[in-house]
Amino acid sequence: MAHLSTYFSLEHPASSHDAKELKRELDTLPGVTSVSVSGGRLAVDYDSTGVRREDIRQKVQSLGFGIQGAE
Repeated sequence: MAHLSTYFSLEHPASSHDAKELKRELDTLPGVTSVSVSGGRLAVDYDSTGVRREDIRQKVQSLGFGIQGAE
């Protein structure tokens, strides 16, 4: 089991409401252990046996948040 972190730059800074929604929705993915949103930066810690980075990115975009690029 591999614990990984991934970071995304959001196209627009997340409001406190948006940050709560992102955290709530990403926490539903299997393997996600931590979600942190600070302005336009999203950090997700996850276990690669439960979820892939691509799954996280798709979930963020499906919620209507644009991603500038991946780090």
